[in-house]
Amino acid sequence: MNAPVLGWLLAVAAVAAGYVSYGWMGVALAVTLVVFWLLLQFSRALRVMRQAAGRPVGTIDNAVMFNARLKPGLRLLDLLPMTGSLGEKLADDPETFRWADAGGDAVRVELRSGRVSAWQLERAGTGAGS
Repeated sequence: MNAPVLGWLLAVAAVAAGYVSYGWMGVALAVTLVVFWLLLQFSRALRVMRQAAGRPVGTIDNAVMFNARLKPGLRLLDLLPMTGSLGEKLADDPETFRWADAGGDAVRVELRSGRVSAWQLERAGTGAGS
């Protein structure tokens, strides 16, 4: 089961449990907790985007180390703290971003449905490889 569906099911369960346990005051408490959780997630997303926006687009400290840390299923919000910058967008379908380091090495990352599906390390002197 994917995380958003599970999250909304837990929110509905919290509201139902609040109503069964404490009536309308329990519903108010459950809704307050759900809204607080959503605000925490929104705040995290804004903090990550603000930090990434502070550096030049598509730059990274070490492309080889970034390549080693990648794994399928990571979200863009998981990638941005690793890179420290927004990626250079290369394509829309699939969403493709590129990060390069000062030595010329680069990593090309493909996202499908908002998650990493494939990536490729491009070495400066040898062309593409992974």
